[in-house]
Amino acid sequence: MSEHQHICMGCGVKVQTENPEELGYAPTSALEKEMIICQRCFRLKHYNEVQDVSLTDDDFLKILNEMGKSDALIVMIVDIFDFNGSWLPGLHRFVGSNKVLLVGNKVDLLPKSVKHSKLIHWMKHEAKELGLKPEDVFLVSAAKGMYVRETAAAIDEHRNGKDVYVVGCTNVGKSTFINRIIKEVTGENDVITTSHFPGTTLDIIKIPLDDEKSLIDSPGIINHHQMAHFVDKQDLKIITPKKEIKPKVFQLNEGQTLFFGGLARFDYISGGRRSFVCYVSNELNIHRTKMENADELYEKHVGEMLTPPRMNQIESFPELVKQEFIIKEAKTDIVFSGLGWITVNEPGAKVAAYVPKGVQALIRKSLI
Repeated sequence: MSEHQHICMGCGVKVQTENPEELGYAPTSALEKEMIICQRCFRLKHYNEVQDVSLTDDDFLKILNEMGKSDALIVMIVDIFDFNGSWLPGLHRFVGSNKVLLVGNKVDLLPKSVKHSKLIHWMKHEAKELGLKPEDVFLVSAAKGMYVRETAAAIDEHRNGKDVYVVGCTNVGKSTFINRIIKEVTGENDVITTSHFPGTTLDIIKIPLDDEKSLIDSPGIINHHQMAHFVDKQDLKIITPKKEIKPKVFQLNEGQTLFFGGLARFDYISGGRRSFVCYVSNELNIHRTKMENADELYEKHVGEMLTPPRMNQIESFPELVKQEFIIKEAKTDIVFSGLGWITVNEPGAKVAAYVPKGVQALIRKSLI
C-alpha cells in the first residue's frame, strides 16, 4: 500500500489491497480511479449485496464523543414511520452545548391527510419527552427529494460557519439525505453508498463545504431494538414501506386477535366493539382470528400463512413477548417498533401487544 492513505468514497473506511476478507478491501486497479470505492460498497451499489460489518457499539460511542467535544451543528435524522425505533437514546448526553436540528425523513410514507404543522408539533413534543430540545424540526423525503432544498438552506443558516455532523440510526435514510444535499449543492450524484440494510456507512465521511468546513456523515448507529435486526433482507423489503401507507381499519369485538405476519400480534381484550386503525407497510399481511385460537394458530402456521419470518428462519426467530396496556386517553397509538402502529380513538380499551423479544412495544399520543 502506498504512503498515501486512500479512503472509500462510499463508506469512509480506509482502503486496503492486502486482504479480501477484511474491511476496506479493494483490488489494486480500483486505486487508479478518481472516486475510489471499496469492494463492499461496489457490490452494494451494483448488486445490492451486503457483507456483514464488524463495527462495535464502542466505535459508535467514540464517534459520538468526538461530536460532543467539537463546536458544530448536529443534525439528527429519524424515520417518522419508526420514530421511537429510530431515536438515538441518550443523544442529549453527547451533544454538549451544540445546537441540534431534528429531521424527520420518509414523510412521503404517511397518508396525505396528515398535516405537516401538526406532525412537527408532535415531533417537538416527543423529542422533549425523550430529553432533547431541538432548535428546529424539518420533514423531508430523502428518497423523493421533497423539502431537501429548504432543509439544506436551514442547515446552512443554523450552522453559522461551523462543521455539521449528521447522525442517525441505521435505516433512517441518512446517506440518501446527504446524497440529496450534495446533489443540491454540487450537482454530484450518489456520492455515498445507500441501501436499506442496517449499517452501510463505516467511518466518518467528510464532505467539504465552501468555507473550509465539512458536512460529516457518521455511521448509522445500530439501535438493537429495531425490528430490522430480526428479519432477513428479503423480509426487510416487505416490512419497510416504499410508498404512502394505506391505513387498514378493523372492527373488533372483545377477544379478537390480529397477527402482523408472524412478527407481531395484537389482542383486543376488553372494551366493547370498536374500530382499530393499523398503519403498517401495505405489503404486510394482517390476519384476524379469535384470541382463544391464537396460540395454536401461531404454533401451526408461523412461517407459512403467518409470514415473515419464513420456515427456514423459525429456529432462530425470537419468541413473541406480551405486554398489556390499558388505553386511558383518546387518540392513542400502540407502537410496534419497526413495524408500525395501531391507533385507538376512544379510551377504555384493554389490549396486549406481542413483539419479538428485544423489540420495543409502547403507547404514545396519536401521531395522526
